[in-house]
Amino acid sequence: MNIFHNIQDFKPNKNTVATLGTFDGVHLGHKKIIERLTQEAEKSNTESLVLTFFPHPRMVLQGNSVIQLLNTIREKAELLENIGLQNLIIHPFDESFSQLSAEEFVKTILVDQFQIKKIIIGHDHRFGKNRSADINDLIAYGKIYDFEVEQISAQEIDEVSISSTKIRKALLSGDIQLANEYLGYNYFITGTVVKGRQLGRTIGFPTANLKIEEEYKLIPLNGVYIVKSHWNGKEIFGMMNIGTNPTVDGKERTIETNFLDLEEDLYGKEMRIYFLQRIRSEEKFDSIDTLKAAIENDKIITQSFIKSLK
Repeated sequence: MNIFHNIQDFKPNKNTVATLGTFDGVHLGHKKIIERLTQEAEKSNTESLVLTFFPHPRMVLQGNSVIQLLNTIREKAELLENIGLQNLIIHPFDESFSQLSAEEFVKTILVDQFQIKKIIIGHDHRFGKNRSADINDLIAYGKIYDFEVEQISAQEIDEVSISSTKIRKALLSGDIQLANEYLGYNYFITGTVVKGRQLGRTIGFPTANLKIEEEYKLIPLNGVYIVKSHWNGKEIFGMMNIGTNPTVDGKERTIETNFLDLEEDLYGKEMRIYFLQRIRSEEKFDSIDTLKAAIENDKIITQSFIKSLK
């Protein structure tokens, strides 16, 4: 897949079939749209193209709007590539871009830059300055500039929209299984292992402390989770604690994973960790010994879960 970080960098070799949107999560609903796009491109001998934006338009237009996203830009690109997309444009969204009129957007970007043959878009999509134009305007422009407009039905759009909302709500309430069901894959986070307080190793459960650079990345509800990762070509499992470590009066939220059967030095390494199941909420225990006993029980639950996968 080709990735472009600016609309102007994209130079099509032939006509394109395109869609645009945030595609946050690249969940089952999104996958259906991208698969339709790639099939259409193959059928009509055109290139498939997704136009998305970063920062998220709401971050720019709503000032201090705090948005938690399911994917970082890199994660989203990898997921789209896995579906078979040919071209992804991640255009920087800013105030000047938001001032483009609907016809300017259609003529200069869709027609002149993308050489668009067909656009697949939701019935409720709005575009142009102040989001003044809708699907009917796009169909009218299609007749003027000779491109086809395919509408994604209201029902399908609702499914996509509801899925994104439900996934965020599920993760923020700790319902990993529901989130994974809507995503069609196990939710994951990507970060670098850094040094923490190293309490885990003093009680027999050394942890990899994950630092995620992208502040907008959604982190699930505090608690203990069964997780997996891949290391040196092997699938490895572990227990992740998300929280502030209240038993030892911790203040900062950390993401720490105790990997079973892995004793390598992970500092400075990048890891991608997948969520499989939630075990329990984070608790403040009366003593370190009580905390240790709870983690021992978490380990039993985790080992039993791993056995059930085989």
